[in-house]
Amino acid sequence: GYNISIINGPTKYVQNFINHTWMERYHTNISENGLTLLWSTIVSIFTLGGLIGVSIGGTLSVRLGRKGTLLTNNIFSLTAALLMGLSSTAGSFELLIIGRLLCIALCVQPLYLGEIAPTALRGATGMGTSVFITGGILTGQVMGLKEVLGKEEYWPILLSTTFIPAVLQLIILPWFPESPRYLLIDKGDDEGCKKALRQLHGLSECDAALEDIKKERNNLVGFHARKPWELFSDGSVRWQLLTIVLLNMAQQLNGINAIYFYADYVFRQSGIPSERIPYATVGTGACECITALTCGLLIECLGRKVLITGGYILMSVCCILFTLTLTFQDVSPIFPYLSMACVFAFILSFGLGPGGVTNILTAELFTQTARPAAFMISGSINWLSFFFIGLIFPFIVLGFQQYCFLVFLMVCSLVAIYIFFVVPETKNKTFVEIQKDFQSFNKRKSRGSDGEHSHCESKHFKKGK
Repeated sequence: GYNISIINGPTKYVQNFINHTWMERYHTNISENGLTLLWSTIVSIFTLGGLIGVSIGGTLSVRLGRKGTLLTNNIFSLTAALLMGLSSTAGSFELLIIGRLLCIALCVQPLYLGEIAPTALRGATGMGTSVFITGGILTGQVMGLKEVLGKEEYWPILLSTTFIPAVLQLIILPWFPESPRYLLIDKGDDEGCKKALRQLHGLSECDAALEDIKKERNNLVGFHARKPWELFSDGSVRWQLLTIVLLNMAQQLNGINAIYFYADYVFRQSGIPSERIPYATVGTGACECITALTCGLLIECLGRKVLITGGYILMSVCCILFTLTLTFQDVSPIFPYLSMACVFAFILSFGLGPGGVTNILTAELFTQTARPAAFMISGSINWLSFFFIGLIFPFIVLGFQQYCFLVFLMVCSLVAIYIFFVVPETKNKTFVEIQKDFQSFNKRKSRGSDGEHSHCESKHFKKGK
């Protein structure tokens, strides 16, 4: 989250640095298109790094363990911070591009949290990913204010502050145990698993947690970690796979990026001075962070299905209202303020469910041997969708203008319907119980398909007769 937002504050200063560096090298000003291309590369290369990261992160999580992969990732994070911090001194904007490229572990962190949490707290623990991503976005927005590190001379320091989370993790994470499920199922380390469970759950809950892991192991066909392509050919996980693909696509294509794009325009129309808009933007970050915290408190009470379905339904309503308020923006002075209310309502709805529950469901819908591959697939889909929406979104806005939110309305509505009819509630269920729910769903679908096929054959037979 911090890496996503930290680049927005010093936009103008980094562009000045690129222009100055180009002038020193080639004794001419860079063209406007060239500057736009370099800046877009610096911003969007992060998505390519994320895609590469999830492609190898799942494999590393099996070889090095969940904890080992997270610790190893800090080498890349520290290297990236060093390169970006030295880019101005070295007179090299290429160092910014390389620094933004380096990342691995976003797919491993929710995997680790999902496996170490007790069943009753798995949702709340999994929401930690969303809480800290939104917290990172908010922190990056605050650090980019001119009162902190938002002045021109400070931008290299601002970009190099990405080393802080890496250092904190290197200090704190070694005190935490490896995933007990990984130790028992993947490595066959019974004693290591028991030790980790005692540290995580205490003596009183240790035996019950161990029994749950053993049940999952006994239900597995083979103990080797599966590859992503093996999941695509396995009919028993067809609906789970379709679910995480749709949810991860929808997480990027639901309009949240469009809302942030329109936020500046809406704030200006509402009469907020240009120099105050960064503070209003911090307000949107705070709004999303608070909602993620609220979702973490509610998820074990209301369940995953209610929150994510409700979130998409509310986002659908916001899309309709926002389209109307933008259309009638000049009709009455009240409409800009209604548009601003829609911005915050949409962000609240996103944070309430889709923003955080998606990663939790990815962890819960698969067994131990399939989970790393599932995170590789979901992470790849998420980053590709992020890149895709960044690529086509300007053209969507250009072509549809404020009516672009009707496209996002369709996405949100269809996903809400799919979740309501297909995805089971996973609250307070073990991984084995969740798999049984999907097996029952698969059997119902198979019986329905067989019944329809038999009916067609019967009609054909009668006609022939």
